[in-house]
Amino acid sequence: MTFLSKTLARVKPSPTIAVSTLAAELKAQGKDVIGLGAGEPDFDTPENIKQAAKAAIDAGKTKYTAPDGIIELKQAICDKFKRDNGLDYTPKQVSVGTGGKQILYNALMATLNPGDEVVIPAPYWVSYPDMVLLAGGEPVIAMASADNAYKLTPEALEAAITPKTKWFIFNSPSNPTGAGYTAAELKGLTDVLMRHPHVWVMTDDMYEHLVYDGFQFATPAQVEPGLYDRTLTCNGVSKAYAMTGWRIGYAAGPEELIGAMRKIQSQSTSNPSSISQWAAVEALNGTQGYIAENNAVFKRRRDLVVEMLNAAEGVVCPVPEGAFYVYPSIEGCIGKTSPGGKRIGTDEDFATALLEEKGVAVVFGGAFGLSPNFRVSYATSDENLKTACTRIQEFCAALT
Repeated sequence: MTFLSKTLARVKPSPTIAVSTLAAELKAQGKDVIGLGAGEPDFDTPENIKQAAKAAIDAGKTKYTAPDGIIELKQAICDKFKRDNGLDYTPKQVSVGTGGKQILYNALMATLNPGDEVVIPAPYWVSYPDMVLLAGGEPVIAMASADNAYKLTPEALEAAITPKTKWFIFNSPSNPTGAGYTAAELKGLTDVLMRHPHVWVMTDDMYEHLVYDGFQFATPAQVEPGLYDRTLTCNGVSKAYAMTGWRIGYAAGPEELIGAMRKIQSQSTSNPSSISQWAAVEALNGTQGYIAENNAVFKRRRDLVVEMLNAAEGVVCPVPEGAFYVYPSIEGCIGKTSPGGKRIGTDEDFATALLEEKGVAVVFGGAFGLSPNFRVSYATSDENLKTACTRIQEFCAALT
């Protein structure tokens, strides 16, 4: 329609949401579909958090709050950053938004001017480039290859930075690969950033607590204190606390930036749900024991999926350090034809044929900026994973 903005034409709908929606539609039509596209834990929100939300309702804490969060939650966030990351922030340096996505979007909207560049490692979360485009900036993709376990090298980061670079977006453990950077690997990147003082750092630490095999999480401002004054450290309660629908994300950084983000939020959504904020206070301040329990389940599922996918013809699946995704290569399947007669020219062709012919919904790698791959979320039951991976093995074996 002609009255729609030119900015809208620069972006596309979220492919991960599209896959989940299509899978749900096929299920509603009575088809046997297993969805492996959703990026959310299948665990219920812990009981103490639900009780805190109910208590907030009973206490009448259902009114507007400050646009970017209640002081109690901001203090809990400061305590979390000190406890988990050794980072000192005050409540004035904290912003709370309606999910992690809004936090990132607010920061980009508050800082980007036309022509500003944002370096984004690929594979990337699907929303990063489009949020940059919506904010008027230009995404610059820095490739992280499978040969380096999908981790960006200092050399690739250095090559991507120009005088126009305003932000570097960093995500570890990664969506979609699950790749986690050690402190030493991260130091290699922060050394590059220290040589470019005009570049700010936006860290997406949403999967911080979902790590396996003794992996030790680190965040940029923790590894390199010299970056503290130009880093926005972003996180949220969605993944570790199984609170995706509660919609609470948060970030800490320089007061001027936080103030600018507050201004954006005050003229868009205003405050996140008051009830969700009180639930998040309990999530951050309350018992943390169930995180390790849930991680044990995720690790078991990860190992199951990696083993079964590596047994599929033409598929190579690395072992990720964290999150709840795997990102296998299907290079050995490209150029073949499915039993239903579809030629597999791209990973999108693979995902489409897999859904249509075997009822397994995955997200194609092109959506994340690196092909030929696909993403599997193993945040579902062992039974679903076994059945889905068996179907993937059967599909790949039948390619000719």
